[in-house]
Amino acid sequence: MTYESFKLNIADGIASITFNQPDRGNPMDLRFNTELSRIASELDENPAVRCVLIESSGKYFGVGADLKTMNRDRDALHVFIKNATVGLHSALSRFARMNAPVIVSVHGLAVGGFTALCAAADFCIAARSAKFYAAYTGIGLLPDGGGTTFIPRRVGPRRAAEFFMRNQTWTAEYAHEVGLISQVVDDDQLREAAWGLAHELAAGPTVAFGEIKNLLLSTYSQPIEAQMEQEARAMTRATRSEDGWHGICEVAQRRKPNFVGR
Repeated sequence: MTYESFKLNIADGIASITFNQPDRGNPMDLRFNTELSRIASELDENPAVRCVLIESSGKYFGVGADLKTMNRDRDALHVFIKNATVGLHSALSRFARMNAPVIVSVHGLAVGGFTALCAAADFCIAARSAKFYAAYTGIGLLPDGGGTTFIPRRVGPRRAAEFFMRNQTWTAEYAHEVGLISQVVDDDQLREAAWGLAHELAAGPTVAFGEIKNLLLSTYSQPIEAQMEQEARAMTRATRSEDGWHGICEVAQRRKPNFVGR
């Protein structure tokens, strides 16, 4: 399947997604959100995908919502918002719950929903010159795209409130300091760092990664006893995987496992 807003390539266990509207700043318009949802579903159902790497082309990582579309018809805007967010929310939910780890590689400016995407990913690597701009309240609106779920999980609810309500812009260094992103690298090292991590993760135990992702999503929503029971059940499922059994046997014999992703 081909996409207008993205380039998608799958090789060596890595699904590479590139935002591909550089002349427009890669806005999250209806087409972008719909296509991203289709991509997320496609990758979630593809057993060959063992890591997802999200990158962007052009000057900006992503400029947020497409305001030129939103201001065309005030009476239809509320319906447009509900339709546009369906695809975006579906995509982020699938990325959060798929087995394959998701890496976001950020350069330039990440605005609005793109900051939520950075927080939602399992790993986010940013160029030193990158910036993260809340944007929502600057236009009288509020976060979507899981912003009120993922960003507080990374930085804490009080700092998230300050980011949103004071419409702040964070440098890459500060975003790393507070936990929004995983790593900051020099601009000319961004691609190497992101792809190096992608290859590392693509060689790992994909089933176990998926179980870890789901456990981390539930850690704040249930009592410790329930969380520990979920850990036990997840561990049991992992032992049924080829990688789980192979890993146990190989390490017991003091050999390094070669995981296959199932």
